Amino acid sequence: MKVYRLHRTQKLPITVNQAWDFLSDPRNLKVITPDYMGFEILSGADRPMFAGQIIQYIVTPVLGIKTKWVTEITHVIDKQYFVDEQRFGPYDLWHHKHFVKVIDGGVEMEDIIDYKLPFGILGQLMHPIVVKPKLEEIFSYRKEKLEALFGTY
Repeated sequence: MKVYRLHRTQKLPITVNQAWDFLSDPRNLKVITPDYMGFEILSGADRPMFAGQIIQYIVTPVLGIKTKWVTEITHVIDKQYFVDEQRFGPYDLWHHKHFVKVIDGGVEMEDIIDYKLPFGILGQLMHPIVVKPKLEEIFSYRKEKLEALFGTY
């Protein structure tokens, strides 16, 4: 069983309150997701984030195939971090930690995603060709979008 990790950090010239208000609103995930992903929230995003929250989405990650994705917010420490875990969706494991910390002149946001692909050896073969490049593309888009919204550090 191969578990992969994607790790990204980004600095923004905003307050921790601004960062947290944006990141802890599940509706803003659509704002920082590429349009081609066809991201649509089905339910669960009608209130601020809390531990135990279940959010259902539709995404179209590859080849125009619509995929249902259900996540649970499992941990929340206000203005510090939260964790979302896939309960149903395209991965065998998806555990995404979001950290926010105050730095001189702004905030540093850190994403650590541990994930496992389905389909055994076939999934492992597809990782460097399809999955890893797609995740890197999505997180690069997020970085650019957040800089467009909040400025560069």
